Amino acid sequence: MGDDATSDTSSIKGPNLLELRHNSDSVHPRLQIRGVRPPPLTSTANPPPLFDGTTRLYISYSCPYAQRVWITRNYKGLQDKINLVPIDLGDRPAWYKEKVYPENKVPSLEHNGKVLGESLDLIKYVDVNFEGTPLFPSDPAKKEFGEQLISHVDTFNKDLFTSLKGNPVQEASPAFEYLENALGKFDDGPFLLGQFSLVDIAYVPFVERFQVVFAEVFKHDITEGRPKLATWFEELNKIDAYTETRVDPQEIVDLFKKRFLPQQ
Repeated sequence: MGDDATSDTSSIKGPNLLELRHNSDSVHPRLQIRGVRPPPLTSTANPPPLFDGTTRLYISYSCPYAQRVWITRNYKGLQDKINLVPIDLGDRPAWYKEKVYPENKVPSLEHNGKVLGESLDLIKYVDVNFEGTPLFPSDPAKKEFGEQLISHVDTFNKDLFTSLKGNPVQEASPAFEYLENALGKFDDGPFLLGQFSLVDIAYVPFVERFQVVFAEVFKHDITEGRPKLATWFEELNKIDAYTETRVDPQEIVDLFKKRFLPQQ
């Protein structure tokens, strides 16, 4: 579960179900994708001038792992410092594996003559090595709890995906309760460490997608009876750095039905 995305549709495992693009009108009418996104690079695209001193973040618009680093870049105001290079995971260019990142996954970051990967490592790397508002607290209690939450995120995602094989509403409840309880740890803000941090960034791309699936497929609001989770979403959706990275809920639903409900 810790690996980042390699293909949009190659597997029904968690990361691939979540590799979706979306426009939020149908499920979340308040949310809009902002700005014009350049088209993803396909197998026919030429590479950028690699290792020329430019810092590049290679992503898929649809990948939740890449979304983590994309949010981090945006929130720290690094749009002019880190160039976004979208890759078409269904038709990816050969040069990406051969010349950029042999793992052939996204996200990856080209910086200072090397390429780094793994989204949880990258959000910390960007936070530490670039200018902008720090996204991890210095307070010892918050720092310790934040590390615990980040260490748990893969288990959290796995539990939610496992729930889809049984009674999703019932079996996913402990995972959402975990998040609700975590949101009550600090009272100086609505986020997981009180103030917005890398911990929220680690969780939100996945919770966002499960919220859509549970609402549209299972007719269940995951925030019902969970006021802190509801407030968390409400406050996250006020942050442009996050909303600019959202993808289309209808495509989340369509891919879920294709993968998990083939009879429909």
